Amino acid sequence: MTGFGCSSFQVEELVFDVEVRAVNHRYLDVRVRLPRLLAGLEREVRARVQARFDRGKIDLSVAAPGGSERSSGVEVDLEVARGYLAAAARLQSEGIEGALDIGTLFALPGVARLVQPEISAEALREALLDAVGVAVDVLDAMRVDEGEALERDLVGRIAGVEACAERIESRAGEVQQGVRERLQRRAEQLGRETGLLDAARLYQELVIAADRLDITEELVRLRSHVEQFRTIIREGESGNPVGRSLDFLLQEFSREVNTVGSKASDAPVAHEIVYLKTEIERLREQVQNVE
Repeated sequence: MTGFGCSSFQVEELVFDVEVRAVNHRYLDVRVRLPRLLAGLEREVRARVQARFDRGKIDLSVAAPGGSERSSGVEVDLEVARGYLAAAARLQSEGIEGALDIGTLFALPGVARLVQPEISAEALREALLDAVGVAVDVLDAMRVDEGEALERDLVGRIAGVEACAERIESRAGEVQQGVRERLQRRAEQLGRETGLLDAARLYQELVIAADRLDITEELVRLRSHVEQFRTIIREGESGNPVGRSLDFLLQEFSREVNTVGSKASDAPVAHEIVYLKTEIERLREQVQNVE
């Protein structure tokens, strides 16, 4: 499921913005980008995010709008500056024209440096992890809202699958009887044409073949899968991510539907099979968004 969350935190004069984005992905893929000052905390930040989600491509970034390299002042090394000035004076005494102004002097190596403030590493760590938690909470709330809408869609589609299976089931007896009658006519025709075949035995063999084309068992299993699908959506499944459990179950749906389609040579049933396959594929696309 998709979503976005953000937060910010401040430690002394340093201010940081935290953003976390999630898009649909079959597995969990977490990417973390931190400024250099916080780079050592990347593993811990990643672990915090991974503990909250099971699926999705999640990008978390931390940025310092004003820069993370703040200073509390400028320190001038007077000895180094005097050395540069003395060297410039010697060059002038040798007849070399030019003067060393203060702007040029400040740009020379070693003359001035920024003094970095002393910031507690633990204070940075705690503030960062707290802000990451807030951003992830916002993201999670957005994903929950999307999940509720997704659940309604899945429930509606599985109801359509169930209704379609019931329509097929209502024709199952008629389809089976039609198969038996066609086989009987064929057996009788072969007996008349050849005069050598035992029509009764042939009919018995064909009836056995017709029984093998019975779709009752597949429809019973399909109905069971529908109920299991509803249970997983409603109650979850202990120890397993719901999305993966639903994805696996839909593979079983497809197996049963394909078997019914191969057994039942009936135009109305074939029409229902096309609908079932379409809905199952849509369900599989949707459950990729479920954790």
